[in-house]
Formats: sequence, structure tokens, C-alpha cells
Amino acid sequence: MPSYTAPVKDFQFVLHDVLKAGDADIAGYDELDRDFTAAILEEAGKIASEVMAPLNASGDREGVRLENGVVHTPTGFKAAFDQLRAGGWTGLDCDPEYGGQGMPYLIGTAAGEMFQSANQAFMMYPGLTHGAYSAIHAHGTEAQKQTYLPRMVSCDWTGTMNLTEPQCGTDLGLMRTKAEPQDDGSYAITGQKIFISAGDHDMADNVIHLVLAKIPGGPEGIKGVSLFIVPKFMVNEDGSLGDRNAVSVGKIEEKMGIHGNATCVMNYDGATGFLLGEAHKGMRAMFTMMNEARLGVGMQGLSQAEAAYQNAVIYAKDRLQGRAVTGAENPEGPADPIIVHPDIRRSLMDQKSFCEGARALVMWGAQMIDRARRNDDAQAEAMISLLTPVIKGFLTDEGYDMTVQAQQVYGGHGYIEEWGMSQFTRDARIAMIYEGANGVQALDLVGRKLAAGGGKPVMEFFTMIKDFCKAHGDGPFASDFIDPLKAASRQLQEAATYFMQNGAKNPNHALAGSNDFMHLFGHVCLGYMWAQMALAAQARLDAGDADTGFCETKIATGRYYMARRLPATAMHLQRILSGADTIMALDAEAF
Repeated sequence: MPSYTAPVKDFQFVLHDVLKAGDADIAGYDELDRDFTAAILEEAGKIASEVMAPLNASGDREGVRLENGVVHTPTGFKAAFDQLRAGGWTGLDCDPEYGGQGMPYLIGTAAGEMFQSANQAFMMYPGLTHGAYSAIHAHGTEAQKQTYLPRMVSCDWTGTMNLTEPQCGTDLGLMRTKAEPQDDGSYAITGQKIFISAGDHDMADNVIHLVLAKIPGGPEGIKGVSLFIVPKFMVNEDGSLGDRNAVSVGKIEEKMGIHGNATCVMNYDGATGFLLGEAHKGMRAMFTMMNEARLGVGMQGLSQAEAAYQNAVIYAKDRLQGRAVTGAENPEGPADPIIVHPDIRRSLMDQKSFCEGARALVMWGAQMIDRARRNDDAQAEAMISLLTPVIKGFLTDEGYDMTVQAQQVYGGHGYIEEWGMSQFTRDARIAMIYEGANGVQALDLVGRKLAAGGGKPVMEFFTMIKDFCKAHGDGPFASDFIDPLKAASRQLQEAATYFMQNGAKNPNHALAGSNDFMHLFGHVCLGYMWAQMALAAQARLDAGDADTGFCETKIATGRYYMARRLPATAMHLQRILSGADTIMALDAEAF
């Protein structure tokens, strides 16, 4: 059965050597010294490896079931959920006013990656709850916050987001779910929602659904959508649970992966709902939840790649097959371990360099969220908004590819369920689809985010890379790190310029290159992360750090990324510059 060990040392390196968390001028960061974060991350790692990871494969095999209207989660899930709650992990970065621990989002993100690597399907239950908590916290009335948030922070009650309907996913303006105003100020919600993650289960006393619906007489399309709080059980004035609301599970979806999570069809039959935020402004409130969810989904791509990589390394060191071309390295055995073969090394280095670079990118993104929220920093808000589709789309595309590579290391055993590698691939696949399919993320990046604020955020990104390269262009890492990063950044700028010059004349030219642009952008981000990590590792070596193995390995892994992975930017640029003509050449009937 696959195992998982939390890479605490790497988290500490990113937190303190790269991001300088303890010294950052962000409210609450002064408490983040090395000992404090180490204590949190080591305990989170222990829960991940000892409590959650052992349930990953069994939860995948058993799945969830719907019996007599009750959704049953896999054996062991409820006990693990109780343990997660008892430790306060569900409210790690939530508001202390509602029972949270008030830690930075950065720390919640670090613990979250560990938990997701250990058991993605399980972590979707508290993960969706955190998103719903954030939406209510940002847009709810004081009464709504007092009613729902304390129980959601503790996960005594969990939360969901209900957007998709059978006839509409990305185009939510087509939704049919109705919200009829009632005399008491509530609304009667009627309609059907599909693909609702953690839609119902047996681990919490109540489920608080956030449901998009249209109030009759409102504007057409997406401008007429409102957001509603629809509890599974009504909540009495004293906080106790009342009658069952008119919301039910129609079925549990049979899926490719994340079998341990209840993906539900939800039926609303005149259910009582309460407006969250302003009428006809539902997308504004929902995007509070969705943007957080998209960053979390990007982390899922990384987390599954990390878990798969760890197991591929173990297998590659154990599996004996053939001899090294330079001479036997295991002369006492019948064959050498497959890790001696260059192509296996290539695959493992692809995985390792992605995981460590992606971890730094996600953590940097989390730090920007803290800066935006805690310091009310509009510049940080604009930058993370620009990078959100990159983090979501690029990391899930690449993360899935890395799970496939890890599976390939196992050869035929990777295709056999008892070895467990296929689960990482199956579970990672959904991350490319939900919370906005990656093609939509790419369109959002090119069609909206590049032009946001008059293009100021993307220009600030280019300036940031330029200043970094200028500051370190004469250093020891100039040829290995700085020069490749500078070249890749210029290619990203050339692609953006092409869109500006050609997009207005023929929008297809921009949209046809959107996926390549997202990947080009993603590689530049990881190149930037690797350049910073190399400098940080060298600084530790120069200071006489005793852990020379860790620092030298970090630099060598970064050199691999810059030499073998970052050059993909040239390919993506060439595709972008080819325009839309070849893509749009065929009539629909010719396919």
C-alpha cells in the first residue's frame, strides 16, 4: 500500500529561507519563527501520515453509498474527521471570533498540502467547508455569521458550493434554479444541482449549502444570479437544529476517482434559503469561495504529484531490473535497481523539480493572500488574482502528468490496483476539471486577467522578474538560473504583446494560444521560484549550514528544472505566434 511522509524540511525551507515569513511585514507573521512553524507542521505531518493516508486506498475501494436517504462515508472516515476536529485543524486559519485559531492562510496552506497528499477525497469535506465559511465571513450579515460560522469552523457543520446544473456549468447564466421570495424574508429554492462535492454525509450534524439561484423578475443571464444559504436542517433561534429542510440527495455520482468523497445530485424542492450578500450579486459572493477553491485545487495537483513521486522513488530504489550501462552498481544482486537508469532518473527529476517548485509557488500565492487580507494590500490582491488561473490550471495539468510519470516508473505494477498508483492518477484527474476547467482558466487568464487594471498587474509581474534578474545577473548562478529565467520572461512578454496586437483584430488569435500562454506563464513562475530557492540554498551553504546535502540537492534539482523543463517556454511561444488559422481551418462538419 502506498505511504506518505510530509516533507516538513522542505516546507520550512520555503517558509523561512525563501519567503522569509518571520520577517515579512504582514500582520501576524511576527509569530512565525522556525520553532513555532516546525511544531505545527510536524504534528500536521504526523496526522497526515498516520491517520489520513492509511484510509486513502481503503476509502477508494469502498467509496460512499446512499441508503434510505443517508450518505455513508467509507469506514474510518468519521473517526478521522473527529480527530481532525478535536485538534482544531479545521479552524487553523479561521477568525478567532468564531472559534478559529487565527493563524495566517500561509500556515493553513502548508498543512493543507500535507493533508491533501495523504487523502484528497477525505479532505474535500473540510475543504469545501472552509470555502463556504470564507464566503459567509465576507458577505454574510452579523446574524448569519453568528448562526453558522462557529459550527462551520469546528466542522460540526460542513459546507458546500452549489453552482452546476445539468444544462449549465461554465455558463451559469443558463441556470434554472429559482428563488421565490417569501413573506418572512426567506426564499423558496427550487431546482437541481449536480456534481456537488461533499453534498451530504454522515460525519457532521448539518450541511450548509451555498446555492446559486435566480430571483424571478431579476436581470437576464449571469447578472440575475443570487447566492443563498440553504441548511440541510433548519436552525432554531437558540442554535439548535430544527426540521429537515426540503433538500435531498438524488444520487451519488459514480466517478473515475475521489471515490471517498460524496459527489451528489442535490434536489431543492421549495427549500428554505436565506440571501447571502446582495440580490443579483451572487457571483461576487461566490467568487470569494471559488477563488480560494481554485488555489486549493491547484494545490491538489501538487499534492497528488508529491504522494505519487514519493512512492515512485521507493519503488525505483527497490525494483531490480537490468544493469547500469556504466557497470553493475549492485554486483551482489541479480540486477541493479531501476533508479540507476537515466530515463528513470529523468522521470523522477521531472517529478521532484515540479513538486518542489510548485510548492514554493503555492506558498508564495498564500503569502500574497495574507498580504491582501491582513494588510488590505490592493497590489497583492491584484497579483494573486492574475496568478490564480496559472496556479489552478498549470499545476493541475502538470500535477496530473507527474502522477502518470510516477505510475510509469512502476511499469506493469503501476496499472494494477493493488499497488495503489492508479489512484493518484485517477484522483488528480478531477483537479483539471472542477472549479473551472483548465481551458476556461486559460481563457480567463488571456481574456480577462491580462487586461485587468489596464494591464498593470502583469506589467508589475514583468518588472518584478526583470528587477530580480538585474539584481542577481552578475552572481554565481547567472548562467544556470538567471539567464534562462530572463529569456523565458522575455518570451512571456512577447506572447502577451502578440495578444495585444492581434487579439482585437481577431480574438481567435488570442484564445487559440490561451492554453499555451497559461503553461508558458506557469513555467516562468516555477523558474522564478527555482532561482530564488537556489540563491537561498547557496546562502545557507555560505553561512556554514550543516545540512549540506539538502542545500546541494536543492541547487542541483533547480539546475535540472532550468535546463530541462523551462525551455518548454520556447515551444509554447511558437505555438502562440502561429495564431488561430490552423486551429480554425476546418468547418465543424469536417470533424
